Amino acid sequence: MTDVLRLDAVSKVYGKGQGAVAALREVSIGIPRGSFTAVMGPSGSGKSTFLHCAAGLDVPSSGSVRLGGTELAGMDETALTELRRQRIGFVFQAFNLVSALTVIENITLPLRLAGVRVDRAWLDEVVSKVGLTGRTGHRPAQLSGGQQQRVAIARALVTRPEVVFGDEPTGALDTMTARDVLTLLREIVDVTGQTVVMVTHDPVAASYADAVLFLADGRIVDSVAAPTSEQVAERMTRLGAWVR
Repeated sequence: MTDVLRLDAVSKVYGKGQGAVAALREVSIGIPRGSFTAVMGPSGSGKSTFLHCAAGLDVPSSGSVRLGGTELAGMDETALTELRRQRIGFVFQAFNLVSALTVIENITLPLRLAGVRVDRAWLDEVVSKVGLTGRTGHRPAQLSGGQQQRVAIARALVTRPEVVFGDEPTGALDTMTARDVLTLLREIVDVTGQTVVMVTHDPVAASYADAVLFLADGRIVDSVAAPTSEQVAERMTRLGAWVR
């Protein structure tokens, strides 16, 4: 499997001088195309910074980030915005839907912002995949939390991104709904070959991934392939994290 995303010696330092804080320290990792990777670690370990640098939301202080054959590190903000819009999908804990727009309008918003014509066949397929057929005329307030997160996932998929990044995508959901959303993400990887990178604090959520990366003090300190929730919880405990 080839890497769709590659970080080489990525460091991120906030502030200067005595007040400088190293959020990432020389992180190197490849994310295979068509894989599901979970990123975990104690609070302050660098999980969010890792995601932000990998997704082009933040610029590393040093090192290389490559999406496909494209080096992100030297891009200006305009070029990064265009890259994120066309080649990256995002799913956040807060669903970030526009309340005045219908489900279908929320899903197609990234295409409209980019001035790209909607591929109706692909849109119908995405809507069907995430289980929203028959709900496309509803507004977010008329949907459950799980349905709103499905809209956010569909919005992330509609541009056919190379990588979908999830930042605690099940953090605001109850256990049963979270399981449905995680099953959906797993199916998207298995059926369509999508690549998913998800930051989570939840060992059960991480167990849906092909591999889990563990961060501590800005470094990748461990990884587990084909993880179980018990393995993940045990390693998190060893890292001194609160597992809930």
